[in-house]
Amino acid sequence: MIRVPNRAPGTAGLIAARLDRLPFSGTLWRLVLLISLGGAFEFYDLFLSPYVAPGLVASGMFTNAAPGLFSINGIGFFVFAAFSGMFVGCIGFGSIADRLGRRAIFITALLWYSLSTAIMAFQNTAAGVDVWRFVASIGVGLEQVTIDTFLPELVPPKQRGKAFAFCQLIQFSVVPLVALLGWLLVPRHPFGLDGWRWVTLIGSAGALASWWMRRGLPESPRWLALHGRDAEAERVLSQLEARIARDIGTALAHPGPALAMLGGRSRFGEIFRPPYQKRTLVMSVFNLMQTIGFYGFGAWVPTLLISKGIHVTASLEYAFIIALANPVGPLIGMLVADRFERKWQLAVSGICIGAFIYLFAHQADPAVIILFGVMVTLSNNWMSFALHNYQGEIFPTRVRGRAVGFVYGWSRASAACAGLLIGFFLKQGGATGVAMFIGGAMFIMVVTISGFGPRTRHLALEEISH
Repeated sequence: MIRVPNRAPGTAGLIAARLDRLPFSGTLWRLVLLISLGGAFEFYDLFLSPYVAPGLVASGMFTNAAPGLFSINGIGFFVFAAFSGMFVGCIGFGSIADRLGRRAIFITALLWYSLSTAIMAFQNTAAGVDVWRFVASIGVGLEQVTIDTFLPELVPPKQRGKAFAFCQLIQFSVVPLVALLGWLLVPRHPFGLDGWRWVTLIGSAGALASWWMRRGLPESPRWLALHGRDAEAERVLSQLEARIARDIGTALAHPGPALAMLGGRSRFGEIFRPPYQKRTLVMSVFNLMQTIGFYGFGAWVPTLLISKGIHVTASLEYAFIIALANPVGPLIGMLVADRFERKWQLAVSGICIGAFIYLFAHQADPAVIILFGVMVTLSNNWMSFALHNYQGEIFPTRVRGRAVGFVYGWSRASAACAGLLIGFFLKQGGATGVAMFIGGAMFIMVVTISGFGPRTRHLALEEISH
């Protein structure tokens, strides 16, 4: 439990008002870019599974047709290990961002992931690969929670959607990269080392480079002010204001009215009491369902293609072409992300995912398969950047880290189980069985968010909290 003083509008509230009136100049874009870089390796790690899976099977350590759901040498269990680690990172460590600050997570999470992933790359048993996959994924889960916590505290209300779309543009840009590396390296053995090991090591090295570039990120002024560290908050914000004034070549506008930032004791149990328990429940159910659509398709594209009779090499090529669409979704999203309510964006994207995955499953022509694969991918992209924005802005600053960690953690638990369930539905009903499973999840998700989600567009964080 943290004791946080009630801060009057003239202190923490004024800091928030000054942040909210900042124009989105090059300085803010650079900060959003630096924050996004770590999340890029969450996406690299998430989409690693489908592209290294054929290599793991070819190595003899794993099999696509494991005798049981929890067979340690099954690809389904490899996916399960990854998302189980992310679940632990979100649920178990999300509160660190509230206790020690947003920046502290950036310092450790990427190093954790980089080292653990490098160790995983040199394992020679299914058990060894699964254990280190689990450990590495704890750092990945913690990273995304901090991004969703930090970005809304930094970016003004009318540009939050654009900022999250840009963040995911950076993150999704690595998906074609890992797909390309899987296509080029997994079937081969450069310098006598299995291709899947090279793909893994490249991710480890990239995460270390991202950590180096992000060392200069400042702490969140909102978090500093809320915790009574007014002098530090003033210093960070004054430097930020000075740089932005230089960017635009004129003095900044006066801040708007300062809203009181909710202080008091910060407890985990607060997210289960009014007025936040409804938001916690809605976003927990939403995250349980959305992952089935997002990773149920993205993490199983090559395997779904193989189930349709496409050769493994061609399936990796088709998967790479589909993966090229990933950065396009957030790029388009930057134009529309702030134009209408986030909850309706989430509902419409869920409907699109269900429809397009069904059409994907019933195609035989390669060009049409790729077309609907791209449409599922774009719909998933839309849902993803709207989701991360939405869940970060609907909880107050003092509990934002633990709240986001809790609700987002259920997406990781869902993905861990979804990997096993999709393997089951694929075996029982082929790609059509998988499509029906995903469509049912999207129906529950759409009903939940459209019926019970709060509105947030263009509102200050403090206004949403009240």
